Amino acid sequence: MRADYQILIVDDDESIRRMLAAVLARDGFQTSTAGSGEEGLAVFRAQSPDIVLMDIRMPGLSGIEAMSAMLELRPGATVILMTAYADLDTAVRAIKNGVFDFVIKPFDLAEIGLLVNRAFQMREMRRQIGQLQQELSQAYRFDRIVTRDPGMLSLCESVARIASSNATVVIHGESGVGKEVVARYIHNHSARRAGPFVAINCAAIPDSLLEATLFGYEKGAFTGAQQAQAGKFEQAQNGTLLLDEVTEMPLGLQAKLLRVLQEREVERVGGKKAVPLDIRIIATSNRDMAEAVARGVLREDVYYRLNVFPLLIPALRQRPDDIVPLAQHFLAEHGGRAGRPGLCLSPSAEDALRRHPWPGNVRELENVMQRAVIFAAGDAVEAEALHLSVLTTGVLKPAVVEAPVAATPASDAQRTNNMRDLEREHILETLAAVGGSRKLASEKLGMSERTLRHKLKQYREAGLFKE
Repeated sequence: MRADYQILIVDDDESIRRMLAAVLARDGFQTSTAGSGEEGLAVFRAQSPDIVLMDIRMPGLSGIEAMSAMLELRPGATVILMTAYADLDTAVRAIKNGVFDFVIKPFDLAEIGLLVNRAFQMREMRRQIGQLQQELSQAYRFDRIVTRDPGMLSLCESVARIASSNATVVIHGESGVGKEVVARYIHNHSARRAGPFVAINCAAIPDSLLEATLFGYEKGAFTGAQQAQAGKFEQAQNGTLLLDEVTEMPLGLQAKLLRVLQEREVERVGGKKAVPLDIRIIATSNRDMAEAVARGVLREDVYYRLNVFPLLIPALRQRPDDIVPLAQHFLAEHGGRAGRPGLCLSPSAEDALRRHPWPGNVRELENVMQRAVIFAAGDAVEAEALHLSVLTTGVLKPAVVEAPVAATPASDAQRTNNMRDLEREHILETLAAVGGSRKLASEKLGMSERTLRHKLKQYREAGLFKE
């Protein structure tokens, strides 16, 4: 992964450029160099490096000026400034303008190496977050659904038509069948897609907090209400509100919900002013809502207000032809993330998947395949690697898994030692180039004579340097 990262070193001192390039190359990075701010900016435009190490004081275009131009061209660029002058104001100003960090010469090569590695890790973290966000958004694209079941294919067609309308939708289905996925698809393919998608699980919030969470509250409405707070209805303005497991809402709140559904306005707890709403409401339930009405846990008038366009997502056991294709899909997805893209299902595994009742539906199947990626001993996932027995016994049977032998990356201590060796070589080469003059060598190296004397003493004591 480090080899994919390009680091640009900009410094008017050729020896420093060579030294830093050698250090970073040894640490696995690709490097390019420039001897001026103008040249650095040109290389930046041409190569788009991931990280820039740049001296502040250079003839012509200064490091600060070049940095500003780079960040204007690419705001996400990671720039580390170097200077031989302890200018705190410059450092603060540079960091405020988007610089990653600031290092003062003379610096240890180990310090530079650790700083670059920290910048690398930060960029990797941002890349992974971006990738996860992209994957999350893709997960709610209904056109990615894997199905061969005629009923599901018909459902997909209905959902596509519903999305373009503004009708209230109720999605029925067992836990884990993908009700929220369908709800998000409806929102993302509606005229409200630019607005927020707000979801609330009516079963997960205590009854005492649900009213304030849904409808909001005014300052002083109850003990602890130190400031006004908009509820979920207001937060979904111009977008979509998902009432997940709506049948679990207390009857007392259902009367207030009915008013919102009828009047399309909400009144906060402790408030006297109604707030007009422009939202679409989607509700879900893992219960039979008609039965919930008959049992008295759901108001009949609320049921008829919500049940404008009902959708029923069948359980996974009701569409057996989808089990293996879905399993293969999840195996490829999680295997790719884990660095095992070639995994496949053995005949015994396919048979075990077909025979399993899948009480947790598609969500359970995905979890099983994610686990199989970990426990699969070879390229073929056998039935034993599925560990389906854990669902009934609650105990995961031990599995013997041969861990692949991989090269161990160099530790931080090893990297530090390598960088110290390079630093020593650079110092001694510079000292030799100026005829042994410590004064000239210290000036060229950007360090004090005292620091240079101290390092040379260490080299002598270690038997690495002779006067």
